[in-house]
Amino acid sequence: MSDNPLSSVFIPTKDPPKQSLIETVGITDDGVFIEASSGFGQTGDSIHCHHGIMSAEIGQLSTIPPKDRSLEAVHKYVRNKNSLPKEVFHGGFILSKIDGPLSTGNLVLVDTDPNSNPIVTFNYFKHPQDLRRCVYGIKTIEKIISTNTFSNFTPKDGGYSMEKLLNMSVAANINLIPKHTDDSTSLEQFCRDTVVTIWHYHGGCHVGKVVDQQYKVIGASGLRVIDGSTLSRSPGTNPQATVMMMGRYMGVKILRERLGRAAGV
Repeated sequence: MSDNPLSSVFIPTKDPPKQSLIETVGITDDGVFIEASSGFGQTGDSIHCHHGIMSAEIGQLSTIPPKDRSLEAVHKYVRNKNSLPKEVFHGGFILSKIDGPLSTGNLVLVDTDPNSNPIVTFNYFKHPQDLRRCVYGIKTIEKIISTNTFSNFTPKDGGYSMEKLLNMSVAANINLIPKHTDDSTSLEQFCRDTVVTIWHYHGGCHVGKVVDQQYKVIGASGLRVIDGSTLSRSPGTNPQATVMMMGRYMGVKILRERLGRAAGV
């Protein structure tokens, strides 16, 4: 199994930016997607609320080892929300996301009960090339924010050096990973400590191992899996359209096999 690791640098702005979902603004030669998201869209009060999968309480548990995924870890994160810097509500993020990560993890069934959650480990940055690409992405972001054009959007009297921005980014980070004192001086450590998931998990049901070429679960009757878990590689951008296309393609194919021309598709 794999997941596309994402690290981000927080950018304070002199004017409140419009809220924008994540958009790809560039792709480096070695497959680092540079993306942007602006307008946090929350207040100092609402950030303390629970937001389902979008909250670190649930959504970022995959960034820590299974043995550390405890209720206490969640409670600690909730307490840390109170110390988020006020700037995170007045700016945006530039993101560095890895296309086709080489680091792989594993999925282990705890028992035969279908209601039991499996133990999933992604091993972010286990492969050195993934870490190198993340560092390259952060350095690319540094080049972007140091341009004269970009300076038009940031406070002129803020004194926001790259080191200060990295420190703010660590403080604003929403994962549950313990932070280190050298996060702003070691980009490798910054990548490891600030990695978050954007839920592009893939590779849990490989074609030829778990499902066949028709996405039928091997050894089971009347069951298919048609989603991102069948992908052996996921790009740095959202695979939703690809997964929807796969679902429609197989749905039409199944109807035609069962009903022929009467399927009407």
